Amino acid sequence: MDVKEEEVLLSIRSLQKTYKTGDGVRDINLDIRKGELITLLGPSGCGKTTVLRTIGGFLNPDAGEVKIENQSILHLPPEKRPTAMVFQSYNLWPHMTVYDNLAFGLKLRKTGKQQIREKVEQVLKLVRLPGTEKKYPSQLSGGQQQRVAVARALLLEPKVLLLDEPFSALDAKLRMEMREELREIQAAGNLTMVFVTHDQEEALSISDRIVVMNSGRIEQVASPQDIYDQPSSLFVAQFIGRMNFLNGQASKDGIQVQSLRFGNDKGLAGEVTVAVRPEDMVMQDPSAAGMSGTVRQVMVLGHYAEVSVETPAGMTKVFLPREEARALLTGAEVHLGISRATAYSKTS
Repeated sequence: MDVKEEEVLLSIRSLQKTYKTGDGVRDINLDIRKGELITLLGPSGCGKTTVLRTIGGFLNPDAGEVKIENQSILHLPPEKRPTAMVFQSYNLWPHMTVYDNLAFGLKLRKTGKQQIREKVEQVLKLVRLPGTEKKYPSQLSGGQQQRVAVARALLLEPKVLLLDEPFSALDAKLRMEMREELREIQAAGNLTMVFVTHDQEEALSISDRIVVMNSGRIEQVASPQDIYDQPSSLFVAQFIGRMNFLNGQASKDGIQVQSLRFGNDKGLAGEVTVAVRPEDMVMQDPSAAGMSGTVRQVMVLGHYAEVSVETPAGMTKVFLPREEARALLTGAEVHLGISRATAYSKTS
């Protein structure tokens, strides 16, 4: 998805930062438009936090450029940049009340007392914590403390809000609630956010676009739907969501997986890895030209069941409605079809 030049708020060009270990990031190019929530997603050590901290001014790059509204920000210290950072570890001052934690940055900016009071009141309503001004961080839950940290960053009215795995210390239910709230806050203020996570579910649920990173490089930049449906590399296919990887053979006539054949739009040749989502595997009538297999396990997971089927092309997971899976017994012979697949060269 190309971003038009006039829409670009944050632009990163040829960014490079290498550590003594050899880790780091290389050749990072990214344009982010105003009001967009972009997620940097990837395994630990892939470079996503390095990119975020470079935008925020906490790291100096070896090469490259970072611009906000077409102005370079690399010469500015963190406090002078039009950015604000929300860390994983809240970073609230324990000896200060919620009000003083929030007011601190505004006092440094010589904001008037009345205006500070109004702004703090307003932002606490926004993060759904009105009336907590006199409490201390220790009197708040983890989720509430993180909301105060988000509120503090919002008070600085940054052009770009940076969030470094802000919900990873919270339990699953609270994490989901915080994601929804953050999305609402972002939409209400048309805020531009760069969000770092290693949690793919979080990235898929919250983002306008996802930047998948691997070993210091960008693998793919696309909408959550496109990342999920059309992973551009085998790494993205392996990293995002559940996936079956089957052995196949490619020729100009198509791609063959056992008795199944489908199109070869990438023009691949020779041995290929065929990636198929479990929900894109379908049970077929034995009379259809399907791939035969043996049911090894049926696991009911809420409203659907995960069926493990051993096939000549490899162990295959199939998602079925719970009712449909009830009739399947371990050891039963089944026939599988594929409704959608992506193939990758084994050499790539």
